Amino acid sequence: MRDSLGAGIYSGRVRHRRLSPVEHSFEYTMFMAYLDVDRIPELMSVSRWAGYEKAALVSFRESDHFGDPALPLRKRLEQDAAASGVALPDGPIYLLTHLRYAGYCFNPITLYYFYSKDGSEPKVVMAEVHSTFGESHNYWLPGLRADGVTKELHVSPFNTMDNEYGFRLTAPSSNLVAHIDSFRKGQKFFDATLTLDWMPWTAKNLKRSIFAYPFMTLKVIGAIHWQALQLFFKRMPFVPHPSKL
Repeated sequence: MRDSLGAGIYSGRVRHRRLSPVEHSFEYTMFMAYLDVDRIPELMSVSRWAGYEKAALVSFRESDHFGDPALPLRKRLEQDAAASGVALPDGPIYLLTHLRYAGYCFNPITLYYFYSKDGSEPKVVMAEVHSTFGESHNYWLPGLRADGVTKELHVSPFNTMDNEYGFRLTAPSSNLVAHIDSFRKGQKFFDATLTLDWMPWTAKNLKRSIFAYPFMTLKVIGAIHWQALQLFFKRMPFVPHPSKL
C-alpha cells in the first residue's frame, strides 16, 4: 500500500529564510493541488468551480507545465526522464502544484512523485522550477533526499548561479514536508520549507480552499515581488540574469 492517500488538497505554510549576506525571512499560508497525472480531466470535473482546459474559477491547463501541451503529461515526463538518463518506476505519478486561478497561474515549483505499483514511497521525484523571467528547469532527484544538486536556473536577481541545492522531502501522506537548502562554496545561505496537511479532493474541500486562499497564484507572485522590494531596501546585492553578463 502506498503512503499517498490519493488525490487531494494540501494546505499549510511556506517559509523562506535568507541567512547571508543579508538576513531576511517570511512565511505565509497557501494551498496546492495533489493530483494523479492520469486522472486530471476527471479530477477537475469534481466541482462547478473547476475546469480542465477551459475558463473556470480554478482550472488546469496543460500549457502551464513543461513540454508539448498536446502530449499527455505522463508522456512528457517519460520523455524528459529518458533524455535525462532517469529510469522511472512503473506505478502512479502524482504532482503537487498550483492550479490556474481566475485565469492566472505561476508555479515556482511543482513536485512530481513517481511510485512503483506496490511501493510505499516515491522512488523518483522531479522538481519543475519556474522563474519570474519566464524560464523553467526540471531537476530529477533519486528519491526523497538529494544533495549536491547543481543550480541550473536563474530564479532570483539576488542569487548567483554558483549554488548547489539539498532536497529533504517526505512521502506525501496525511502531511507533507518539502525542504530545500541552498549552498554556496559549502556554506548554507538560504532555505525554503513547505509544511502542508492533506484533505480529500472533493468539491466541498476545493470550494473551501478557493475562498480561504483567494487568487492563490496572484498571491504567490505578489509575495515574490514584495519580498524582492524589501531585499532591495536592505541593500541586498543585485545579480543580473546570466544572459546580461
